[in-house]
Amino acid sequence: MPVLHSTKNLHVVEPPTATRDGVGVFEYTDAFTVFHYGRMPDPIPGKGEAACRMAAFNFALLGEAGVRTHFRRFIAPNRIEFTLARLPEQADRPLTPAGGNYLIPLQVLFRNELPPGSSVHRRLAAGDLTPADIGLDAVPTVGEKLERPLIEYATTRDAVNRFIAPGEAQRLAGLDDEQFLELQEITRKVNTVLTDHASKVGLSHCDGKVEYLVASDGHLVLADSPGTPDESRLMFAGVHCGKQILRDWYVRSGNEVPVGRLIADGVPRNRWPQPASLPPEYVAVMTDLYRSLSETWTGERHWSAPDLPTATRAVTDLIDR
Repeated sequence: MPVLHSTKNLHVVEPPTATRDGVGVFEYTDAFTVFHYGRMPDPIPGKGEAACRMAAFNFALLGEAGVRTHFRRFIAPNRIEFTLARLPEQADRPLTPAGGNYLIPLQVLFRNELPPGSSVHRRLAAGDLTPADIGLDAVPTVGEKLERPLIEYATTRDAVNRFIAPGEAQRLAGLDDEQFLELQEITRKVNTVLTDHASKVGLSHCDGKVEYLVASDGHLVLADSPGTPDESRLMFAGVHCGKQILRDWYVRSGNEVPVGRLIADGVPRNRWPQPASLPPEYVAVMTDLYRSLSETWTGERHWSAPDLPTATRAVTDLIDR
């Protein structure tokens, strides 16, 4: 079944219960999302398989590092089977691990750098964030590297995800102090593993996000697709290797979809404007970029894509036209 706000389709093989894990399959599609709009009109051929192969590689990498994940197996070319948890109902009653087997309604974000496009710059400019909130003495420059990774939290069940304080995040997750500390420690480990691998293959792992489930045995399990271009901001020689390129085109061309304003004005989704289509040359360049990124990251050759210097040079040439 398709998920409007996701680039993956979810197929339920075996439904979960409070006491028994379920089984699901993610099909990674060629769709992309920006501006919290949901799926945009143009598919990027090859993107789904490229991201799926990166996800499977990363789950193996993290498993070797001792991180427990929901990954079960890779189903070529663009699906993974995983342990499926219950999606908790929206309710005033807080979650508790004793309730068993649920997806935590929380994104955990980690930041190593603050490149162009990072929401930190926008939130600082708007006054929604202060330098002290992120452990800095002054407003950071664009591209600034942080002395230590910053961890933040955001909701996943709102119309537009919102950043929340650690206390609210812990309450929303239904975790006690020890469990919430463990969630932070796992997140730091995931960040370290992915950042180290990125460095080995010549990439910068600027930031990323992860999600967790509480398994039927009460333990935290890493979920979603860490380290893929939909979940992490990866850059090569100062060039974004993901959807920031597409987001920037919409903004520069005056085609940005004002989702925040539409929601604030109460406009029903079925009356939102249809986003503009990408120029065809962007689709072709992004296909090469996603495939090149995947081959660089995994060390596997599936498409004879251009190398990453060539693929990113094509991006900068396109932007500079």
